[in-house]
Amino acid sequence: MLQPPKNTKFNKMRKGRSKGSARKSAVVFGDFGMQSAGRSRLNARQIESARRAMTRYLKRDGKSYTRVFPDRPISKKPLEVRQGKGKGAVDHYAFNVKPGTIIFELAGVSEELAREAFRLAAAKLPFRVNFLKREMSHDESSSS
Repeated sequence: MLQPPKNTKFNKMRKGRSKGSARKSAVVFGDFGMQSAGRSRLNARQIESARRAMTRYLKRDGKSYTRVFPDRPISKKPLEVRQGKGKGAVDHYAFNVKPGTIIFELAGVSEELAREAFRLAAAKLPFRVNFLKREMSHDESSSS
């Protein structure tokens, strides 16, 4: 399970509004990537469950990279508590996913294995995903 962030400037955050497109939108570390097609909030349990589904299918072959980290504190008030008396305590941590964000990357496996592993992991996530292949730049292709 992913641990909460070690230190944050403020222990509670406001919700904010999710708008715009993702910054982490290219496959950088691996050969294949899982890209979000939707907008949602991803908590540590969902990330871990998707990661486990992938690694279990791949039988620990290849290398997987997790490109997201739950760093936004989500607060929650206890059940049956009246309104007022301030904001609730931090319940869990989450990551705000925008369309185009790369969630996971895989290296050292075939495309068929990567597709199936991502399909199994996508079942654990609350949004649709796309399969991406790493685009070879002109410099990389000429050197090999």
